[in-house]
Amino acid sequence: MADVKDALLSVLPTIRVPRAGDRVHKDECAYSFHTPETDSGLYICMNTFLGFGRPYVEQQYNKTGQRAFLNIKRTPKMKSDESNSGTGDPPRKKPTRLAIGMEGGFDMTEEQCEYEEVLKLVILPEFLEIPRDGLSGLPEMVRDRVSSAIDAILSADSASRKQEIQAWDGEVRQVSKHAFNLQQLQGVPRIPPCGWKCSVCDLRENLWLNMTDGAIFCGRRYFDGSGGNNHALQHYQETGFPLAVKLGTITPDGGDVYSYDEDDMVLDPNLAEHLSHFGIDMMKMQKTDKTMTELEIDMNQRIGEWEVIQESGVQLQPLYGSGYTGIQNLGNSCYLNSTMQVIFSIPAFQRKYVERMEQIYHKSPADPTQDFNTQVAKLGHGLLSGEYSKPALEKDSDIAPEHKGLQDGLAPRMFKALIGKGHPEFSTNRQQDAQEFFLHFINMVERNCRSSSNPNEVFRFLVEEKIKCLVSQKVKYTQRVEYMLQLPVPMEAALNKEELSAYEQCRLQAEREHRPPPELVRARIPFTSCLEAFAAPEQLDEFWSAALQAKSNALKTSRFASFPDYLVIQIKKFTFGLDWVPKKLDVSIDVPDELDLSDFRGGGLQGGEEELPDVAPPLVTPDEPKAPVLDESVVTQLIEMGFPAEACRKAVYYTGNSGAEAAMTWVMSHMDDPDFALPMSGASAPLSASTGGDPPSEEHVATIISMGFSQEQAVKALRATNNNLERAVDWIFSHIDDLDAEASMDLSEGRSAAESVSESLPPAGPRVRDGAGRYELFAFISHMGTSTMCGHYVCHIKKEGRWVIYNDQKVCASEKPPKDLGYIYFYQRIQS
Repeated sequence: MADVKDALLSVLPTIRVPRAGDRVHKDECAYSFHTPETDSGLYICMNTFLGFGRPYVEQQYNKTGQRAFLNIKRTPKMKSDESNSGTGDPPRKKPTRLAIGMEGGFDMTEEQCEYEEVLKLVILPEFLEIPRDGLSGLPEMVRDRVSSAIDAILSADSASRKQEIQAWDGEVRQVSKHAFNLQQLQGVPRIPPCGWKCSVCDLRENLWLNMTDGAIFCGRRYFDGSGGNNHALQHYQETGFPLAVKLGTITPDGGDVYSYDEDDMVLDPNLAEHLSHFGIDMMKMQKTDKTMTELEIDMNQRIGEWEVIQESGVQLQPLYGSGYTGIQNLGNSCYLNSTMQVIFSIPAFQRKYVERMEQIYHKSPADPTQDFNTQVAKLGHGLLSGEYSKPALEKDSDIAPEHKGLQDGLAPRMFKALIGKGHPEFSTNRQQDAQEFFLHFINMVERNCRSSSNPNEVFRFLVEEKIKCLVSQKVKYTQRVEYMLQLPVPMEAALNKEELSAYEQCRLQAEREHRPPPELVRARIPFTSCLEAFAAPEQLDEFWSAALQAKSNALKTSRFASFPDYLVIQIKKFTFGLDWVPKKLDVSIDVPDELDLSDFRGGGLQGGEEELPDVAPPLVTPDEPKAPVLDESVVTQLIEMGFPAEACRKAVYYTGNSGAEAAMTWVMSHMDDPDFALPMSGASAPLSASTGGDPPSEEHVATIISMGFSQEQAVKALRATNNNLERAVDWIFSHIDDLDAEASMDLSEGRSAAESVSESLPPAGPRVRDGAGRYELFAFISHMGTSTMCGHYVCHIKKEGRWVIYNDQKVCASEKPPKDLGYIYFYQRIQS
């Protein structure tokens, strides 16, 4: 006991009680995916509250000198028979939320374990262990101080709990603006508790009660032909009565309320009062119809691609070991899971982060949970080590076939929280686009590889753009850097037009006769047609010709100026309907296993071609308005749809403040412009509330300087982006070559001519690898669902001569990889 007392007294000054704002990492190691359920438990530093697995706790002691750690060890055990006694196991619940692994969502691992928890105070370097109940014989001051710290650590919300992004659950419903002043007509009929039907077509399901006049009509027709006949919508268009409640969904907890005026599902805090106007006692109502969320889930599950892409209905062979590690779905993280599985199947990223893991860890800062390189290396090692690729304990002999073969896998909570930090989308609880996440990850790698090897080079390539003035016949060649080839989907090239026409006629007839829709027919689009659409000349109607010194018509064509080691291709399946609602093209594309793009290589200026003069367009004349004021309401409306702020401002400017529809048309037709998201410059830059002459924030300048840039570069980037830090960082990386060239010119001032010769040459372009344009397919990511705002992602990767499906925690040998339904394809160069 004397040794224990002396040891505790020596570390007592370093033991802290967590305060508000402290992050307590008691669920996961900062350097590995060890948890309290790991054999040796988790060691929490009682000063910094960082958690460490047994292989890293001693390393942390050597690095920081911290000696006092709380070891939490939890051992799972099966629930006792008594806890499962009675009427037998309850039936598996159907999902009621569009979420995975969250309450009410798709349950991937039904919790059937209880835990035994053992707590020890451990003092390094001797690893002296003091059981929690072994503190009783110590002096009261020591005992109280240590016990208070332990209790506070145990009771505090863990950092992962605080940072955990909730599962995607659709858009959060807002209280309707009509809820507190809803007009309700007098003399309306009392509504019976059952036996309802539509007042027009006699439908008896999907019925909506208008809460102004008590009229009952059927709801909207769904995209698959089911649902109603739009009579409730027509009633609103005729009367303007805004709120309706879905009959059959009313319970004491509420009901589905739709606002036709606000065009969204809404909350009505006064629903009970509004229903009582029609003699409906909400407290006595029972649910008899499906909610809109349940219907959306059912429709998603009916979509054929869900079964095909997940290879459902077939008992797939589970795979385990190095490179076959599953990733737990953190509620809405399938887009991240699929992308990172592919990323760490590429040797350049394995070499950068996994093989150099020890060096990265050695250089990590005091809080490794906030270091990008550390968390990427941790994720890569976790996926490739095989340490976490073990079968989950199947606690139920009657487990559903789709759950068989699940792994415990790993849960990248720290990585997800860090890479989404400060991002307007990836820090939210919404479902995300895998293509956008891939580019975001690439951008983060760029930011963190300024002074070291950059694995992104395997993706980087140059696109050659040729613009030909149709009047002067002169040309202009430019190059831009890309990491992904985006291919349009030319629906007019479908091979089965007659079959599609017949399907559409059958679908419409089924709608009219209120029958189930026919079996889905997908448009079959040749992959070659997608490539040809990319390479086809594009008409430019407002091109300013330097040869004519006037506006002219021109043609723009795109070709490859270099071929990367790994070519990433996105099929642009997501578009906007006539009502500007995002939708997905349900198509089948015959993506080849081998691809030869040699014919699409550009050759630069050709014999007989004459270049356009390198003359800038004239500035606006003094009598022209130099700074038109933008319609900020339209700008905000476009930004809320997810488009970059600068692009939205340009759209409103170039369409002359003529409204949201015109601005949206401009956005959709200019999304592929190299400067789409860059700020406008010059005299024509429009005014808005965000512009002005305020100096850049000192804090933002310091943040950019800490990333390795000069103060001048930081100030320039912030001024170019209206002092927006995130946009400034993106701007500085997109202008890195120009900034480096400016820095070289500054450094060359005052040197001799001989010393400055190399710097007087044109600046070197971005570092790209080039080679033959022949590729083979090695991975693809598929999306299931009607838009990027919902659904699910899985990926298929070719490893050791066979295709493997990675579906979150389920990793199996693929029987029929659905190559024709992919969203993002990854090709690797064929080495000749």
